[in-house]
Amino acid sequence: MSTRRAQPLNCLQSWPLQVRSPRGARRAGALALSAMLALGSLSAAHAQSYLEDETTRTRSTNQQRESTTETDDARSTTRLRQNGNRLDERSTLTDKERLNEESLLRRRKTPYVASEFERYVQKALGQDKKIESRDAIGEEQLPPPTIKRFGAELLLPTVEDLRKEPSTNAGTTVPPDYVLGVGDEVMVNVWGAVDADLRLVVDRSGRISIPRVGPILVAGVRFADLNNVLRQRIGTVFKNFQVSASLGRLRAVRVYVTGFAQRPGAHTVSGLSTLVNALIEAGGPSASGSFRRIELRRGGELVTTLDFYKLLIKGDKTSDRLLQAEDVIYVGPSGPQVAIVGSVNKPAIFEMSPSESLEDVLNMAGGFNAVADTSRVAVQRIDFTKEDQVVELQLPAQASARLKNGDIVRTFSLVSLAHPRDARSKRVRVEGEVLHPGEYVLPAKSTLADAIAKAGGVTQQAYIFGTEFTRDSVRASQQENYDRALRDLETEFTRNTSTQRALSADEAAAQTARASGATRLIERLRAVRPNGRIVLQLAPNAAALPNLMVEDGDRISIPAKPNTVAVFGSVFNGGSYLYTEGSSIEDALRQAGGPTRGADTNSVFVLRANGSVVSTRQSNSGWLSLGQSFSGIAALPGDTVFVPEELNKTTFAQEAKEWTQILYQFGLGVAALKTLQN
Repeated sequence: MSTRRAQPLNCLQSWPLQVRSPRGARRAGALALSAMLALGSLSAAHAQSYLEDETTRTRSTNQQRESTTETDDARSTTRLRQNGNRLDERSTLTDKERLNEESLLRRRKTPYVASEFERYVQKALGQDKKIESRDAIGEEQLPPPTIKRFGAELLLPTVEDLRKEPSTNAGTTVPPDYVLGVGDEVMVNVWGAVDADLRLVVDRSGRISIPRVGPILVAGVRFADLNNVLRQRIGTVFKNFQVSASLGRLRAVRVYVTGFAQRPGAHTVSGLSTLVNALIEAGGPSASGSFRRIELRRGGELVTTLDFYKLLIKGDKTSDRLLQAEDVIYVGPSGPQVAIVGSVNKPAIFEMSPSESLEDVLNMAGGFNAVADTSRVAVQRIDFTKEDQVVELQLPAQASARLKNGDIVRTFSLVSLAHPRDARSKRVRVEGEVLHPGEYVLPAKSTLADAIAKAGGVTQQAYIFGTEFTRDSVRASQQENYDRALRDLETEFTRNTSTQRALSADEAAAQTARASGATRLIERLRAVRPNGRIVLQLAPNAAALPNLMVEDGDRISIPAKPNTVAVFGSVFNGGSYLYTEGSSIEDALRQAGGPTRGADTNSVFVLRANGSVVSTRQSNSGWLSLGQSFSGIAALPGDTVFVPEELNKTTFAQEAKEWTQILYQFGLGVAALKTLQN
């Protein structure tokens, strides 16, 4: 009879596991007690004993809660006071001090320390020129190297990373081989015949304590085996239940990073941290540390050796391991190093293993880029007995060549090399009277005729004689010569102005006017830009362009055949006049009314449609036949006749005045001589 009544007590004793507050526990216990008494399955003595135990437990829980609340309040007060002090200190800073503080925070970022080999590569590439430091005026420093050790920047933390507390890995899935230890939080959920939702912390003895079950040793247990351990232990007390365990806040472990690391020493990391996480926490290998030989030691034994290049290049983390307390990470010294620069996807300095060759280093650099010359590389080798050697290796025949420590491998670009003009494609623009005007890319050794054919040929209205052919290289040369001629002209004007002497106020005013006019002329000439046109020596009735090879950037413009001749300058009625077959230049001048009295008839010239010039100063026998007539020169469609105005014109009164002054001065001189003789 007594045994039968003891079973509900066991059930009552298990009830506090499923409630989460003392008030709920008391209410649930009271309801259950009333039910048992009403059913007659519980004696009064057992009920009294249960109530006394429950009262004692409730009082203890309340005392613990009050103590915890007071502690939390004290901590919160202290934290608020500290934050208030910081805000007060921050508010007392002046604007200048605040700017200085922010500047110091920016400078606190961990600097990149280049190795001696990196500085040597920097010097070999011509990047060793000192620059003025922005932080200290007048202080010079070397610019940061553009070719760095592969992987160094990935492992160098910033000041924000250094300020962060060790991560709790709250969002990281716990791996099955994680080993529980002191300080880990275990969340246990039990349902079925008994309900429980517990958050337990592994104590210093490596155990967690479950009410009505007792302490369970979990330190050293793999996370994958935790459910079985808990099920076996709880099963000794309860039946017909299910259990599920997970991990909450994980413990922090202390590991030691030794050897050639950026920040060797003891580091506190999360319990889920791996060898890679701790290496990043320590800043990675130093300038003389190895990326390819990183050892994890535990209890004096070698656990694994990590080659960081496998992770950086291939994403392989098979050698990575979870860390445990008191693990030692040793970063070995750097192995042989070679630099690869030029047309590769990742120019950098790579650490080589003894079995690797030139092909392996090229693969580490991501291979050649799209414009690289894949047929050869140049290896610059350090030789302390004489000047550095440069060896050219042909690919792929010598791809398996062994490199030496300190080699610099140079790859070349096909784009930056100056290929022969005949071997390059040509980009040509064709405009005007063609069937398909536009821009075309022609093969090497293409001619003007090929460009016209590419554009579909000329139309019936095309005027081949008037083709305007311009070239970029000619434009640059014309501009250089034009600027030189302007400088010489300006120098000549300045010399003439400074050496002339004025005998009267009128002459001084005239010289000032001439100097001002020369200055305006120079300014207007500076605004003129050569167009790079090449005059094609064609017959007026030509039907095809000459056999001239095109260059990249050439422009061909074929106009329609004009039917006018223009006459401008010092004529009575300048303008454009209808072209008549068989007419001459003199006929065109006659239509414009002929030259005026102030025209310089000895300097008349004609600008042809093809860009050539014909003037009156030209003669078949030389330059002696000045002032010849244009009666024998036929006019062509598109001609422009220009009659310039005569410069340095003087009136009869001005000439008489000048001669009078000369004779007057001569007479005074003669009179003075006579006086001296007498």
